[in-house]
Amino acid sequence: MPSPWIVDRRTFLSQTSGAVGASLFGRLPLEATAGQATTPVTDDWDRGSVRHLLPSVSDSTMLLKVSFEEAVSSTPRLRVGSTTLDGHMNDTAGEHWQFYVTELEPDRSYRLALVSSEGRSLCEPWDLRTFPSITSQPERLRILFFTCAGGVSGSYDGIGVRQGFLPANIRNRLLRRALSFRPNAAVANGDHMYWDLHQWRGDDDGTLSRNGELSNFDFSSLVLGTNNETALKAAAGPQIVPVYGVDFRSTPVFFIQDDHDHWENDAASDKIVNFPIPWFQLQLARTTQQLYYPEFLSDSQRPMGLPWSTSTVRGDLSESFGTLRYGRLAEVLLYDVRRTLSLAGPTAVFVDAQVERWLLDRTRSSDVTHVVHAPSNPLGWTAGKWGEWYPDVLNAERTGLTTAVAKPYWQEGWLRQHDRLAAVLAEQRERAPLVISGDLHAIGLGRMQRSGGVDMSANPMTTVLSGPVGTAPRSWPSGSRGIGATPSEHIDLEELAAPVEQHGFTLVDFFSDHMEVQLFKWDVNSEPVEALDRLEPFYTTDVTPSA
Repeated sequence: MPSPWIVDRRTFLSQTSGAVGASLFGRLPLEATAGQATTPVTDDWDRGSVRHLLPSVSDSTMLLKVSFEEAVSSTPRLRVGSTTLDGHMNDTAGEHWQFYVTELEPDRSYRLALVSSEGRSLCEPWDLRTFPSITSQPERLRILFFTCAGGVSGSYDGIGVRQGFLPANIRNRLLRRALSFRPNAAVANGDHMYWDLHQWRGDDDGTLSRNGELSNFDFSSLVLGTNNETALKAAAGPQIVPVYGVDFRSTPVFFIQDDHDHWENDAASDKIVNFPIPWFQLQLARTTQQLYYPEFLSDSQRPMGLPWSTSTVRGDLSESFGTLRYGRLAEVLLYDVRRTLSLAGPTAVFVDAQVERWLLDRTRSSDVTHVVHAPSNPLGWTAGKWGEWYPDVLNAERTGLTTAVAKPYWQEGWLRQHDRLAAVLAEQRERAPLVISGDLHAIGLGRMQRSGGVDMSANPMTTVLSGPVGTAPRSWPSGSRGIGATPSEHIDLEELAAPVEQHGFTLVDFFSDHMEVQLFKWDVNSEPVEALDRLEPFYTTDVTPSA
């Protein structure tokens, strides 16, 4: 008998683009990979008409982002235990919906079911658990960390020959291996998509990129309800939907945005400085988040007045600054360093002053065992890029980094903020300082002993590059800049697992007296795809306070 949740399916391009999309995109590379935009069938769970499903939770709230194979003409509903609530439409076509659930009990598994307005099942029911209350004492927590999962699906012959970003189905397979270790939550740290609208290298920097030309965006118009909405979906959807599909339905996931999620690279020249991000790209970034992945839920220890935090019909949410709080065991501070970036010389910041105050206050707090920082830009390493904490820049011979010459357009205040954060992390004698970053297309681990004038040797800060999921050959730092992730001259960093440019992820286990960090990697150039299903950590270390 056919499953009651099976429905007719169409490819992503025909759903989101139609005649308008075809006229806009013509030879757009997405057409060649449209089939890969269909959600992969990865287990026996019947997704029915659901194309992708990404949840986030706190101890009392759930937020789900869902898209359907076809536009839904009447409001879908979510059953949560014995409660049923209406969805909120996030686009103008009825393809993208969200469900915001409040007043839930902590540390409880809820049975969820998506149904039509008439009560017809839209997919198979599933379970999702809330986090423990902030006053509870859980014994253990496991979190999955990764970065750079975006990119238009490329090609790969299975024996090392590939073009473009890792194919979406292989990224999905890598993440399914990560999920097999049963993390309680996941942190996707930046670069969920790549569709830079302007050139940032060579003689044409500042002009529209090929992607910018193909998308044919009207920069003077709104995003939703216009051809811009169609163009956004056609660019962003195939980079997100097939990578995650419905595999994370029972694993809360926290998405931090970075530079490419704002539809630009962090670049600066005499012709263009991409950040602070222009208004139109900002609207693209906000709409992409609204359609595809959850914002950060409210937290009683995080001020609601932080930038890009709102209380609306869509809930008490923050777009750029979040918290993963798991009882009194662990608190992970999640922050995007691009959204509030300023260009003010010695007083410039990556994160707004109010955000910095929140980070410092929570780092000094005594109501939680472990406090972890998860910024979108790494602490510890540099590739000489403009939008980094550090002043290091490629030398004239392009053989290494130097601070002997000034990095054009770089702001001294960024480094000052870095050292203020490092100083407070170093003060935490009862805790082991841990920072897990994104962005740099590598996986590795080191212990920071000094940052400028800040002596951290009494309780060194462990810093981790969490591992990229979808990186293209030209996106490795060594491929695009001629140099890999390198410790800044501003710090003393002991590289316990020197960064490697391979795809991978990080698992962190939290216990009452220590943390355990496991690094996983897969070499696309030497290992078969089947090796993804057997990945084991290549490096493991305990992180314990020195006191």
